[in-house]
Amino acid sequence: MAVSTGHAHWSSRWTFLLAAVGSAVGLGNIWKFPYEAGQGGGGAFVLIYLAFVFLIGTPVLIAELSLGRRGQLSPVGSMREIAKAEGRSSWWQLVGWSGVIGAFIVISFYSVIGGWTLGYFFQAMGGFSGYDAAISGENFQSFISDPLLPLLTHAVFMAITVFIVARGVQKGLEKAVTTLMPALFVILVILVIYAGVAGNFSATIDFLFSPNFENLTPRRVVEALGLAFFSLSLALGSIMTYGSYLDRSINVTRSAITISAADSAVALMSGLAIFPIVFAFEGLAANQGPGLVFVTLPIAFGQMPLGVVFGTLFFGLLLVAAITSAISLLEPSVAYVEETGALSRRNAAILIGGGAFLLGILTAYSQGDSFLSDVRLFGFDLFGLKDYLTNNIMMPVAGMFTALFVGWFVARKSMLAELAMSVRAFRIWYFLVRFAAPVAILFVFLGLLFGDDFYNLLYSVDVLIGIVWFALAIASGRLAYIRDRSPAGWFLVGLVFPFAVLFVAVATHGTIERAQLREAHKALGEPEDRDEY
Repeated sequence: MAVSTGHAHWSSRWTFLLAAVGSAVGLGNIWKFPYEAGQGGGGAFVLIYLAFVFLIGTPVLIAELSLGRRGQLSPVGSMREIAKAEGRSSWWQLVGWSGVIGAFIVISFYSVIGGWTLGYFFQAMGGFSGYDAAISGENFQSFISDPLLPLLTHAVFMAITVFIVARGVQKGLEKAVTTLMPALFVILVILVIYAGVAGNFSATIDFLFSPNFENLTPRRVVEALGLAFFSLSLALGSIMTYGSYLDRSINVTRSAITISAADSAVALMSGLAIFPIVFAFEGLAANQGPGLVFVTLPIAFGQMPLGVVFGTLFFGLLLVAAITSAISLLEPSVAYVEETGALSRRNAAILIGGGAFLLGILTAYSQGDSFLSDVRLFGFDLFGLKDYLTNNIMMPVAGMFTALFVGWFVARKSMLAELAMSVRAFRIWYFLVRFAAPVAILFVFLGLLFGDDFYNLLYSVDVLIGIVWFALAIASGRLAYIRDRSPAGWFLVGLVFPFAVLFVAVATHGTIERAQLREAHKALGEPEDRDEY
């Protein structure tokens, strides 16, 4: 049963899917996934990543969408009202608050990066002819250190975002995504074709898809898990807010699977569009994040045929991805203020967007040689501090508690009625969201929070973890079969078993390799380097 009504709604399932995919597909998909896949074992990493997208990310995505649709309010309102309806503590609304506040912090620095993209879009129109590593690096440093340009592009990008959100769900969000998302896919396809013709496509296929199990360490597995979770735009209130605009006739489960598949496809296609261009020239490094986009690729576009055209298209693609994500980040806080009745949507968008712009100034002037670049808080610059707070703490914690709330504190029959799944499918989803997702997110949280200390601990017990994982999979399947006389539990085992075996194999190989490294250091009389193990 829905808790509240009288809420704006998407005009169709198609527009909702475009908006949700636009929220998930951001700048990180385009520069982060391809690099991590290549460095993490190529095809082995891609396989693990896709498994985590559908076994961990999608169940939490379904949970967020279902909470939003049932509550028909902002994340704060939905969590408060559903907790009340289920007889639970009102403190659960803190999960909603975490999403709203986290999204506000993220858009304050995301808009700055969106502004950089806007600036480079116009630079690309003039071409990058004659750029080498020194010139391109100096150009980027000059841009982000300029006292006016980052501020101006940040302001324009935020103004675009505020304008779209202020117009409402159907006149603003829908019109934007129905124009921008098809454009994003068309540009991406064109760039993949161009990269295949003008770049080194075979090297890219080898980089991204050749399985390299030696590089697939426990650390890479946890990184694949984190990337799968964050790439779906979970735990920032955006998905729950978009879910609140869903009509009850729309199937949440099918929509979530479609969103996950589209998001993964864009990530893979981005790699196929970027790396052939990078690999076409000797000396260009593929192992960068933002630097890959703003430093490395301009060098390549400056030397390739039709580089002006396709360089402009590429930064246009980035700009579209940035805008569709930005509007989803501003929407949760605007929705909350609007539902309180304190301000109209237009005024709420202006006020909140203005506040995020002011907070973003700290980010803009903490980069390059700007006057705040030397300011450090807890060891971070102002940009890094906001990124660490949201990505390493707020998002994992909110995601874990969302899964726990749905799996343990919302009545089973309520979720079954809300999702309208078959009983077998529901059992599988319910197991994943109750057990697998919280534990997996906890691993991501600990990895992000403690870094090498946590991974070194994993290295010492990684074989045991794989064996226990396998044993739990078998036990849970057996219990499900005994209790329900249904093959659903064994189907789950069939999903988990290959990855448990793979984890044990990789961990065993890593343990042997680390032992060999230690012996080599001892033989040479060298001190041990713990990071190698």
